[in-house]
Amino acid sequence: MTSGLPRRFLDLLTRPQVAGAAWWSVVSRLPVYLMSLALVLTVREQGGSYAQAGLIAALYTLGMALGSPLIARRLDRSGRSAVLAATAVAYPAALAVLVWATRPGGWGQPVAAVVAGVVLPPANACMRSLWARLPLRKEERETAYLWEALLTEVLVIGAPLMLAALMLAGSAGLALTVVAVLGGLGALGLAYTRLPAGTEGAPAAGPKVPRHPLGPLRDPALLALTGIMAVSAVPIGLLTLAIPAFVDRHGAPGGAGVVYACWGVGSALGAVWLGRSQSEVAPQLRLPRLLLAYALGTGLTLLAGSQPGLAVALAVGSVPIALVSATEMTLVSGIADGRSMAEAFTWASLATVLGDAVGQQAGGLLMDPFGPRVVFAVATGTALAAAGLAFACRGLLTRQAAPEPECAV
Repeated sequence: MTSGLPRRFLDLLTRPQVAGAAWWSVVSRLPVYLMSLALVLTVREQGGSYAQAGLIAALYTLGMALGSPLIARRLDRSGRSAVLAATAVAYPAALAVLVWATRPGGWGQPVAAVVAGVVLPPANACMRSLWARLPLRKEERETAYLWEALLTEVLVIGAPLMLAALMLAGSAGLALTVVAVLGGLGALGLAYTRLPAGTEGAPAAGPKVPRHPLGPLRDPALLALTGIMAVSAVPIGLLTLAIPAFVDRHGAPGGAGVVYACWGVGSALGAVWLGRSQSEVAPQLRLPRLLLAYALGTGLTLLAGSQPGLAVALAVGSVPIALVSATEMTLVSGIADGRSMAEAFTWASLATVLGDAVGQQAGGLLMDPFGPRVVFAVATGTALAAAGLAFACRGLLTRQAAPEPECAV
């Protein structure tokens, strides 16, 4: 029999008028966590070089960074149905053109990659903003964001495995197309799933959100929070480069996948093990404490002297990571104006992506001259800086933009 947090997840995700949106959102987010890898494999399969494959993946990410805030803003203004339905059709269509109508070296493939990134269905922002608007009790909302953080860990590990399974039955291009179509179907399901009255927000009621380039980032509290999220994501990027380099020097290169898995499993277990107790502490107080634990956990990598030692260090040190992510989402939902909730979640996600990318770039520059241990040290120092920034900004993070609905669905 399930009990504790797993039971809370089950109760929430099987509830009428919640289950449909929650599970369709899982399907719609499958492409988010494997598309860059799928693009690289597809371009290579078509005869392109690694440089060409990397360019296509980078242009896809660039398109996503440029388009997602604008699409999220439209989501806030027009509601989910029109935006999700349009992107659900445009996204797989753009990727199908990339796979079946273009080839490496031409102009069509880069254009298709940018377009596909721009029209990626905003499933993450949509579902996280829906959790903020659904009539849930406070502890249920905390459970919802903990589920979101745990789902990210599961998809990061599981989505590439699904891609590999699809490739066994066909080509990389076919696998990419299938995943894109699945994502589109998930977005359509999320678009037309029936929700409780009032959950959509009020895009047509009240004054319109002023058109401003920064949107919700004009709020100092949200700007501070996204800054904290960006800095705290840098160590993830640094470790992404340092882990395989360390394994290469201290064991078999093929063991890097196992070590990475320990990193993700530790985070997921931390969410399940400690998630219930976290809701007893206010999120603006919880975040700096969790970031400090995250920094200390990152520092455990400095003690590793072997591949098994690094695996253990990552498994133990990653325990707070999903909890940090869940707390950040809770804070975004409390700080952001309800009329721009999806855009606020989009900026928060972009901050994390940017921090991760900066960390990977820095890790690549530091690796050859200094080695993985120095990169581990830089990651630890950066995580400590994120914790210090969170402690300094506690006062800004206490404001609630609007009272949360407290009734149960």
